Amino acid sequence: MSELRFTCVGVRAEPYAAGPTLVFRVRITAPPGERVHALALRCQIRIEPARRRYEDAEAEGLGDLFGVRSRWGSTMHPVQFAQASVVVPGFTGEGEVDLPVPCTYDMDIAATRYLDALTQGEVPFLLLFSGTAFHGAGGFEVHPVPWDKEAVCRMPVAVWREMVEQHFPGCGWLRLPRSAMDELLAYRSRHALPSWEATVRALLESADRGGRQAPETGGPLPAALATLTEEAGA
Repeated sequence: MSELRFTCVGVRAEPYAAGPTLVFRVRITAPPGERVHALALRCQIRIEPARRRYEDAEAEGLGDLFGVRSRWGSTMHPVQFAQASVVVPGFTGEGEVDLPVPCTYDMDIAATRYLDALTQGEVPFLLLFSGTAFHGAGGFEVHPVPWDKEAVCRMPVAVWREMVEQHFPGCGWLRLPRSAMDELLAYRSRHALPSWEATVRALLESADRGGRQAPETGGPLPAALATLTEEAGA
């Protein structure tokens, strides 16, 4: 059904979701008077980083993704953000629907590192649509949503930061291999440390003292955490 047009009219952080979630508000426009019974809609969302300017501090934070600014012409490619789907209820002529998109704060994900580096302005998203349309006034027809249907969305950076703060207030996110997590948990239990923050601080304090000794017992630090403490003391 090539006559459909898609527009992103807004994006917000969902305050009542179990995890970080952005909600894109999508408007679908059909020919005047055309009855759309339903849409099984799929959406690929990607970041188009070349569509905005960056302050020096932002450029520094993006160095691990795109390299130095002088190379951005060849290294700054679109970044995959998410894929989502939704069933759009029937409408005539024009309708709107919320498209919920679960997000992650995993800093090993390129899109998250990109968003975390931004301090102001807007995030240039591109929404690419596909799916199946069920329509027809005098009957029932089924047609695919063409792959060339897309919509631009410019989300304020403040919306992303609001969403992160709702679910991770004042916190960062660190992913470790299972072996390192097991050793870290054993270290925490062995020294009766009350929290993960206290555990990491104990390791950092030990590294700052220039040794590889545990603060309470004088025993060696977990082998898988040696690199962490050495980097912290550098």
